[in-house]
Amino acid sequence: MDKKRVVVWGTGVVGSMVIAEIVDHPVFELVGVGVSNPAKVGVDAGTICGIAPTGVIATDSVEELIALEPDALVHYGPTAQYADDNIRVMSAFLRAGIDVCSTAMTPWVWPTMQQIPANWVDPITEACAAGNASCFTTGIDPGFANDLFPLTLMGLCGRVDSVRASELLDYTDYEGDYEDEMGIGRSPDFTPLLEIPELLIMAWGATVPMIAHAAGIELDDITTTWEKWVTPTDRTTAKGVISAGDVAAIRFTINGVFQGREVISLEHVNRIGLDAAPDWPAGSADDVYKVEIHGSPSITQETAFRFTDGSGRAPAVAGCLATGLRALNAVPAVNDLPAGWVTALDLPLIPGVGTIR
Repeated sequence: MDKKRVVVWGTGVVGSMVIAEIVDHPVFELVGVGVSNPAKVGVDAGTICGIAPTGVIATDSVEELIALEPDALVHYGPTAQYADDNIRVMSAFLRAGIDVCSTAMTPWVWPTMQQIPANWVDPITEACAAGNASCFTTGIDPGFANDLFPLTLMGLCGRVDSVRASELLDYTDYEGDYEDEMGIGRSPDFTPLLEIPELLIMAWGATVPMIAHAAGIELDDITTTWEKWVTPTDRTTAKGVISAGDVAAIRFTINGVFQGREVISLEHVNRIGLDAAPDWPAGSADDVYKVEIHGSPSITQETAFRFTDGSGRAPAVAGCLATGLRALNAVPAVNDLPAGWVTALDLPLIPGVGTIR
């Protein structure tokens, strides 16, 4: 396979780790790096990512990066909280005929979900048409842990009574945002953004209607639940201390209802400390993604992401790397697909060409 020339946008946790993987990869060539932070402009991508210099200098100019004529933009920009800027960057590449694979706008995992506002969808639809380009969005949860994994296992069943995909993680060493979004570290009286059902379904629930569509059913409703666990003692995290009396674990579900029963469920149990919320679900190992299918046959799968390189990096960070590499490894397949939106249902098996070397 000829090398795929890629531009990476975003050098946060995910983008930095992926850039380090691309440098020695036989299938991908890093030709450009885009950043939003002015302090990173003009700096070698290797310096930004903590590796040897790459010769690729970071820029905030979309026009300069488009002029490189890459095979794809691999976009690790900020979350949907910054939708306007994400759409600005990605639509520019799409209009120029450059495919986009991204982890930023997780509602786009299933872009036909009715809860997504039109001004988040229409500009990308129009840009894909104008440039004859494709746009694929993935993630871990939402993303492959609750679309690729359960859908693959459902293909081994004759009947599925219910399917549940769960994220069961200890957030003690996680440095991502969770205070305002999930309410972890806040008073139990605080209402986090994701506790609002409409926002939770839009932000995290896209794979529920995706699974329903793949199974050939139309859901009657999508419902949510939300629970909080308050810590009786102070808990130290990578981001500081969560005081006694504040929320140190949350559990939520998003449920697809069909013929009066919950048939598709996404569940999160996110803790500060493995001993938090001891009565809530946990995996047979710490920090896992779990799929449970009740049917014929019933199937249980647990997936753990780990670093075994002695770096001591947390499982949650390993999951972030897997998320980023799913988007990167999808580039050749997305390049071969017709223009427009691409979802997990459109992709062939992606075995990771060039990973064994």
